[in-house]
Amino acid sequence: MSDLLVKDRTIVVPGEILAEGMDYIPSYGVFREQNRIVAMQLGLVSINGRVIKLIPLSGRYIPKKADVVIGKVADIGFYGWRVDIGWAFQANLGLKDASSEFIEKGADLSQYYDYGDIIAAQITNVSGSKIIDLSMKGPGLKKLKGGKIIEVSPSKVPRIIGKQGSMVNLIKEKTNCKIIVGQNGKIWISGLNPETELLATNSIYKIEQESHLDGLTDRIKEFLDKGVKNGLQ
Repeated sequence: MSDLLVKDRTIVVPGEILAEGMDYIPSYGVFREQNRIVAMQLGLVSINGRVIKLIPLSGRYIPKKADVVIGKVADIGFYGWRVDIGWAFQANLGLKDASSEFIEKGADLSQYYDYGDIIAAQITNVSGSKIIDLSMKGPGLKKLKGGKIIEVSPSKVPRIIGKQGSMVNLIKEKTNCKIIVGQNGKIWISGLNPETELLATNSIYKIEQESHLDGLTDRIKEFLDKGVKNGLQ
């Protein structure tokens, strides 16, 4: 006989016992210890049938293939650029992946991306922890001009984006801001004025802080509507 000791969407701490018996299956963020399922980290319990996993509430970004990330150009070499994406090692942006146009070897690469430029790129390859390759070829991948960059916990990015982009699209619609959310927790916001950017920023921070609570979408919509009504748009 198995017992489930927690409810769905309960916040648990490392070492907490979530279930006893062999009927439940451990997934991300939990492990089996004899006949018990135990939490590995601080997180939000997600129960899907017999599968138990944790949605992390904190933690640093770990690069994964196909992730869209926002980074800063840190170095320029003969064969491309080195980009800081908030990982222990810088990512590589090679000549063939940097632009849809052909870039000749020996060209002045700073004409394309200079030191300190902020870019939205996609990870095309991760080899171990040290080799990360980027591409700028794809929808929305570009040098980011103007606007502002804010940072959130990478573990909260899925909640900020929402199902099929529902949450971030709600913020875009209410504030008329352009927003690109990087999986590495860096978010670019560009609005018509500082007030709309502030409303978008505060909405994102509110999601980050309240991501574990029910009814979040309704609260964010109410928050945005109140901001718009008070003249922030």
